[in-house]
Amino acid sequence: MAIRIGLRRERKGKSYRVAGVQAGRILKGDKPADLPVQQATKIELYVNLKTAKTLRISVPLPLSGRADELLE
Repeated sequence: MAIRIGLRRERKGKSYRVAGVQAGRILKGDKPADLPVQQATKIELYVNLKTAKTLRISVPLPLSGRADELLE
């Protein structure tokens, strides 16, 4: 994958925990519509320059400049 948007691995664990808590509440009888909506507060951009080069994709400088991590 040349470009990915998502959470860091260490933050995914917390997301899974929250999802588990929400599922538990639903299984205990809470209505899904009554549960609070929770979403990530930090989304990160990763650009794999080696894969992009292999796929002959040129990554624009503004995009690579905004990336949280460049993989070479």
